[in-house]
Amino acid sequence: MEHVPALDEDLKKTLGPATAKVLAEQLGLHTALDLLHHYPRRYAERGELTSLDDLADQIDEHVTVVAQVADARLLTYQGSRGGGKRLEVTITDGNGRLQLVFFGSGVHKPHKELLPGSRAMFAGKVGMFNHKLQLAHPAYEPLGADASDRDAATAFANQLIPIYPACAKLESWKIAKCVDAVLPTAQEVVDPLPAALREDRALVPLTEALLKIHRPATKADIEDARSRLKWDEAFVLQVALARRRHADSQLPAVPRRPTPGGLLESFDAKLPFTLTDGQRTVSGEIFDDLATDHPMHRLLQGEVGSGKTLVALRAMLAVVDSGGQAAMLAPTEVLAQQHHRSVTEMMGELAEGGMLGGSDRGTKVVLLTGSMGMPARRQALLDLITGEAGIVIGTHALIEDKVQFHDLGLVVVDEQHRFGVEQRDALRSKGKQPPHLLVMTATPIPRTVAMTVFGDLETSVLDQLPAGRSPIATHVVPARDKPHFLARTWERIREEVENGHQAYVVCPRIGDGEDDPKNGKGGKGAKGAKDAKKKAAEEDGDRRPPLAVLDIAEQLTRGPLAGISVEVLHGRMDPADKDDVMRRFTAGEVKVLVATTVIEVGVNVPNSTVMVIMDADRFGVSQLHQLRGRVGRGSAPGLCLLVSEMHEASPARARLAAVAATLDGFELSRIDLEQRREGDVLGQAQSGVRSSLRMLAVIEDEEVITQAREEATRVVAADPELADLPGLRTALEALLDTEREQYLEKG
Repeated sequence: MEHVPALDEDLKKTLGPATAKVLAEQLGLHTALDLLHHYPRRYAERGELTSLDDLADQIDEHVTVVAQVADARLLTYQGSRGGGKRLEVTITDGNGRLQLVFFGSGVHKPHKELLPGSRAMFAGKVGMFNHKLQLAHPAYEPLGADASDRDAATAFANQLIPIYPACAKLESWKIAKCVDAVLPTAQEVVDPLPAALREDRALVPLTEALLKIHRPATKADIEDARSRLKWDEAFVLQVALARRRHADSQLPAVPRRPTPGGLLESFDAKLPFTLTDGQRTVSGEIFDDLATDHPMHRLLQGEVGSGKTLVALRAMLAVVDSGGQAAMLAPTEVLAQQHHRSVTEMMGELAEGGMLGGSDRGTKVVLLTGSMGMPARRQALLDLITGEAGIVIGTHALIEDKVQFHDLGLVVVDEQHRFGVEQRDALRSKGKQPPHLLVMTATPIPRTVAMTVFGDLETSVLDQLPAGRSPIATHVVPARDKPHFLARTWERIREEVENGHQAYVVCPRIGDGEDDPKNGKGGKGAKGAKDAKKKAAEEDGDRRPPLAVLDIAEQLTRGPLAGISVEVLHGRMDPADKDDVMRRFTAGEVKVLVATTVIEVGVNVPNSTVMVIMDADRFGVSQLHQLRGRVGRGSAPGLCLLVSEMHEASPARARLAAVAATLDGFELSRIDLEQRREGDVLGQAQSGVRSSLRMLAVIEDEEVITQAREEATRVVAADPELADLPGLRTALEALLDTEREQYLEKG
């Protein structure tokens, strides 16, 4: 009797060790259940000729095409080792044509099978030879089958062929055969959806959905299956997040309320401006959360320049008022130092509690980073454990075991996407009871992404710019087509400097040899350089290396900006040198700062009015939006110039045009998500979440995600332990293995 695998059985038993090894190593598929959830990417119809037009965008990619043989020629050639044979086969889809080549002893089988008029599936790596696309030695599966019976022939011609995400060692049709071997186990799957929910939404049972997605008889079958499988992914994930929210609401926390006539009131009284309506609303939401006896878990999304730091500082002051301490975790030393500088400047004498000239209502604000000298570090640690310091701002150094608090009441995490969950948890574990948590990001996140990735956090949005902030004009500078535009760019900087303002010039690379794409060392490592090179090749053929900070700074000081104070800033500088440059730039001594994206977040120099971004096409949409937010922070208008050598019709220029067309970060984040792979946007830190999303697309499926969140909240409120829903509990356990549970825990 043929072996029928169990759902959790290793694929070795069913498919043999060699195939199972490829599935595990190349595609991450280990069990029959994993394979059942490896869905086809698309479907080809035997009666259709698959389009070959898209292959020009897929050089060096492994592809599967369904096409017809137009002609086949067996040629003899003379090589250095004597004569040989080469088979050239041309396949067509009626519009495009593609050449296949086979050499040596590999020509005999295809010469017999790939006859003009025959149809087959072909899989291989797209290459270029003599400026023509080709597949060399592709694997193929004939689709010929002359059937004498007319009905059988029609059925064969109309059959939908699943095309699976494949790899070089295992073509799509071989994966289809592997799926055939485990498909009987689909009868055993446990359905996670409550029966009532399934019936209300007219969704097919899970077993039926799996059979229809892998072996559809009609296109309607595919739609039925997709609708059902999207619901599974959205619902199980939202249940995990709803349970997280429920569990957090059961934890104890110390309520933190501002003291009448205390530190917060003193701070507000000395502010030289009034808060925006948005800042008042969001502060109200935060203060309400801080006053409860369970921990706040709130995400604060703020448009670039919307005043998030001020809102966070007011929350920290409220906690200090109540006798607690607040810690702000920043991703880089430059940002930690900048936050420390701006917080102490905003607070004035209120940041000098216990010091000569300090306010008797004040507290101490300390900085803690890895590069601090030992005496300063020792003093900071002492101020924290005694409670002398009410506020600490620091980098990963805050997480070290030596760091202890007198009474940690609030953790603020800035630019959270740069931190792993373990780092946040390590800091939060330093409270006697779970401290309140405020997570901040200046990268606007579409609502559906927020619900998918941060679904266990309440969300506040700041989308209103403070009074006095100037709009930022953004223009694309086509350096290759119109070099005089680039010359005018440097003239604009000189004009701004002569008017008493300052400027940034941002480059994608440092240029100290460490990050040279040719040597593959430095920042991203060899793989990163290779990936960047490949992406560049896809968009614009062979390109020069990205422009570098050190090179551009030298060119500017010798050329168009001669006589102006120009300095560089990048991540591999000594921390003391970085702080010195930033301090002198903030003070206005340095007029032009040539930097990497180290200035992307948190850097606040209101006198800076111009930003020039070199090779702007090498940055993402959201990153460009972040960068330009460094200018226009004072009363003078901001100007951002996106310099690019890409041609006008390229996708890269379309991205830049989108950035130039709007200052709405949420609109740009949608564009970003539509143009990039979703995994990039959800981020590696959410890899556990991402690995559960195979069918769901967070932008397209907004309605499903919204409805699933409502259903999940209702189900968990009624039955937090899911005692009456064993199928859902099983699906949740599969999603939340230990590693993924950590990824989902944002608190």
